Amino acid sequence: MSAIVRSISGTLHYTSTKPERMGQERGREQFRIDIHADGARVISAHGEIDDAPAVVRDVNLRFDANGRPQESFVRIAVGGAFRGSGWFRFSDTEAECEAYTSVEGRISQRIALAEPLIAFGSHAMVNDGFHLNLYDLSQGPGVQIFENLMLSSPDHRGATGPMLFAIDLAIEYVGREEITVGAGRFDALHFRFTDIPGLLLEHPPYDLWCTSDGDYVLLKAEVGGYMQTAYELTAYAQTGAA
Repeated sequence: MSAIVRSISGTLHYTSTKPERMGQERGREQFRIDIHADGARVISAHGEIDDAPAVVRDVNLRFDANGRPQESFVRIAVGGAFRGSGWFRFSDTEAECEAYTSVEGRISQRIALAEPLIAFGSHAMVNDGFHLNLYDLSQGPGVQIFENLMLSSPDHRGATGPMLFAIDLAIEYVGREEITVGAGRFDALHFRFTDIPGLLLEHPPYDLWCTSDGDYVLLKAEVGGYMQTAYELTAYAQTGAA
């Protein structure tokens, strides 16, 4: 792998927005994004959800210089016990997974692709932020549809699998805003995931704000419906050339 020319690291704070738990911490995520000399981008994240059954997730995901996923590793524990781990690889014509889970046992998947995969959802919040790069900002505010994406789990908390699961995604771009989070004041892009066809359970309304500098670092997010959760960037650092 080429030398790392720039790195971004940070912490995301998970809280509840339910009236009886307003502002209560419900989890956290530490992440690092490394940009390599060849343009490849590697996202690593360790996330913890405290709500029972508690989820602990470790993710590593590599993209090529065009932002297309190349390979990933996901390991999860649920309720304090190992749930599964999986390795994923994406070529121009195939998505593959080799995994072992405590429920399904040994899993091998090969899924033919009509075109290169444009996004892989690992359920790390920082990864959700990077999905927003799919939207063509030159078209201005509106809704754009992206088909045949892959997830490591269809569960909203990513607490199953990991294994390949296909979905579509509708992203709405609301506009530019200036927002303040725990990590400071940022120029932000405001988006919404308006529909995620293919999930086993309809996803609640989901607003996301990310940096406007081309890195799409998640600044904050709000999920409504039955989930009623919020996410906020509380620490942010960047090293190397801007």
